[in-house]
Amino acid sequence: MEEESCTLGKMKLLSGIHSNALAYSMTTLGAGMMNSIFNFYYVKLFLNRYQISETAFHVAQVVFMIWNAINDPLFGYIQDTSRLECCARRQVSILYGAPLYGLAFLLPWFPWRHYEQGDWLCGLHLTVALCAFDGLLTFVLLAQCALFAESCSGHHGRLRLIKYNQVATLMASTSVLFCGLVSDNMEKFAYFQAFAVLIAALATACMCCTGKYSTSQYEQREIHAEDANLENSDGAFSSASVVSLTKQIMTEKNFLCFVTMNFFQVFHLAFYNNFMMIFADNLIPEDILSSSVRSIMYGAGFICPQCLVLLSHASLKKFGYYRIIMFSFYYEGVAAAVMCLLGQEHYYLLAFYVTTNMVIVQASFSLFNLPLADIIDADLIKHKRRLPLSSMVFGTNALFTKPAQSLAPMIVVKILNHYGYYNLNNVPSHPDISRSFLDLHDAMFYLVCLVPLCIAVLQILIWTPFSIQNSHLAAPQ
Repeated sequence: MEEESCTLGKMKLLSGIHSNALAYSMTTLGAGMMNSIFNFYYVKLFLNRYQISETAFHVAQVVFMIWNAINDPLFGYIQDTSRLECCARRQVSILYGAPLYGLAFLLPWFPWRHYEQGDWLCGLHLTVALCAFDGLLTFVLLAQCALFAESCSGHHGRLRLIKYNQVATLMASTSVLFCGLVSDNMEKFAYFQAFAVLIAALATACMCCTGKYSTSQYEQREIHAEDANLENSDGAFSSASVVSLTKQIMTEKNFLCFVTMNFFQVFHLAFYNNFMMIFADNLIPEDILSSSVRSIMYGAGFICPQCLVLLSHASLKKFGYYRIIMFSFYYEGVAAAVMCLLGQEHYYLLAFYVTTNMVIVQASFSLFNLPLADIIDADLIKHKRRLPLSSMVFGTNALFTKPAQSLAPMIVVKILNHYGYYNLNNVPSHPDISRSFLDLHDAMFYLVCLVPLCIAVLQILIWTPFSIQNSHLAAPQ
């Protein structure tokens, strides 16, 4: 049907640029700049600079994990069922949420007072910062994820959105590189704070562009539906049906396969985002990699995934996302096994392995909207819905995957502190490194190798039964 195509009136090609795809990707640009910096620096900031206690860190992560899991299906249901324009319309949700999202991003970088070691207020600061940032992130990005499924139907139209998205993410990922260079990897903290304020302002402006200029193929249907008073009919969006709708989503085999696989992917990604800098700083001597080279390496971990996805655009059309994602799991497992066998003394190889593995994990994760969009399409057809449950599907997925964002730092910090990481900054440097710190380095190295290896094996087993493997062969719509 023509109304289901991606070429509605406002989606014209302007000088070779697809205006709706460009508008959609501006939220990716803004959110990507903030998310990259937030996830990369907040753990090191609170552990090393604010010196938060392990107990306070874990309490904050548990509270965050609960809130993180609850807010996604909650906001998803609200956005799919609410009659308030700020919630019901994806674009308005982004427009209103963007300024608050930018303010929430700034919370961790400005201490509430001078923190002493183990200060209770530092734990409260981390809890508030994590919950506020994730709440606004969820509200804005759920609306954007719903736009992904609703802006166009068909594999090829969505590949175009992925392409524009990756260009935006590529631009956004340079924020970590420039932040590291400007602040000397957070050593010049005042410079870091000023850079964070600049990023928040730019990100808010970018996301407001999506709110003002993006369109959805279902907008026209909603206008006609309201004119015909269809809101009084037996639709799928009554409040009493939320349990039934969630059950329908969760009992789909493909959804269960995807959400389980995605849980481990989110864990893997949080593992690298939160600890890549800590692992590299401790496992690779400073005389091997200078501070500027490290900044470039950290930046590459965020920039290169987008380049890889853009370069694989033809392969995605030819082989489909299922096979590309499966290949990434095999690569991660083989690379981890080889690195573990070679040992931690090969410093340049270790730096290459950590960087490339982070790139592959992030690149494959960038494709996950494609299977979710196919799941939404299948649900729409199977249950003969008038409108897709886009936000509810993305929110239910997040209900089970977001806890991994908290579990990863909790588990890893617990292991590192068991081997003496908490005392690392309080021990003066000495040429004769104590046995405990040698054990700490061994623990870090085996974490870097064994975590990716185990996750890769589990993901291969879980992803194999996923049955929507050939949507790329469908005729373009």
